[in-house]
Amino acid sequence: MSDNPPRNEYVTECPHCQQRVTATLQAHNEFSPDNEFTFKRYLIAECRLCYQALLLEENQDSGWGRDIECVWPTPPRALAETIPEVLRREHFEARTCFKSKAYTATVVMVRRTLEGVCTQHRINKKPLHRAFEEMKSVGLIEGRLLEWAQELRVLGNEGAHFTGKPVTRQDASDAIALAEALLDYLYVFNEQFLKFKERRKKAAEMAEKAAQNTASEKGTFEKTSAPPK
Repeated sequence: MSDNPPRNEYVTECPHCQQRVTATLQAHNEFSPDNEFTFKRYLIAECRLCYQALLLEENQDSGWGRDIECVWPTPPRALAETIPEVLRREHFEARTCFKSKAYTATVVMVRRTLEGVCTQHRINKKPLHRAFEEMKSVGLIEGRLLEWAQELRVLGNEGAHFTGKPVTRQDASDAIALAEALLDYLYVFNEQFLKFKERRKKAAEMAEKAAQNTASEKGTFEKTSAPPK
């Protein structure tokens, strides 16, 4: 066991607030994951800004209180850098609205993100559902993704115009998740697949060229080594 007792407060990242905060210790334990001389300590703390419970991991290697990591809740997944920054910014605002429980604003920001996707691909048809249909016609998205995009568009319209119906937390959460899936498909998986196909094509061309060179060299050798008639 460590001789150093835990502190009453820690400075750490709060995934809910998405910033460094002061967290108040509620409970802790400690154990030795490797041997009796190396300790890790797990602490349950409470964010002083949003009162979210946090599970912190404290590593003795760099001194108690110096190496603190929030292991729960897990922070939101960062969008890939291959996604244009302007779209990542729009989506970050959607996430921020969701964390603030502004669910109507969340789906409106998701709709703005989808509009940005169309603009980034130089598709400017109006209204938005026609832009999505053109994206499908030119092969940017497939049938299921078109359906997702259209559903998100409708949800965004409901958020942008007064309907008397509140946007639920689940709908807002699904909108964020589906928008992320659409961004990943267009800017991560699709790009990765195209690179994969190009790499496979080049490898096949190199193999074919090598086979032709081998056949040519074999033919030359046979001619030069054949006995005179």
